[in-house]
Amino acid sequence: MVQIIKDVDELKTFLKAAGCKLVVVEFSAKWCGPCQRMYPLVHAMSLQYRNVMFANVDVDDSRELAQTYHIKAVPTFQMFKQAQKVTLFSRLKRAICCNGSGFMGEPIFEFCGADAQKLEAKIRELM
Repeated sequence: MVQIIKDVDELKTFLKAAGCKLVVVEFSAKWCGPCQRMYPLVHAMSLQYRNVMFANVDVDDSRELAQTYHIKAVPTFQMFKQAQKVTLFSRLKRAICCNGSGFMGEPIFEFCGADAQKLEAKIRELM
């Protein structure tokens, strides 16, 4: 089942209740075509992965929550464990300075877009 979250307090309570379980939060909007396509897929995953907790935040109904979590596009997925955002990917960022060049890893805590395969692969990896 996908829990509908309306504000920051509800999300904090949901994350606390999850304990050590992986939490997948989808930030979406009713008017968003890709969000509408993802909804039944995310619901199906919530039934398949019983040890993972799923939540949905409508960015239009919960503007403050969307701002707090820096949502710039929908759908956006963020994942949490023990109430902390999980690093989903590591991006290599080329840094050029006076001593030459080097690489610096920059964590990515979310992904955007309606890619159900990518979402499911990340869930399986983090469970």
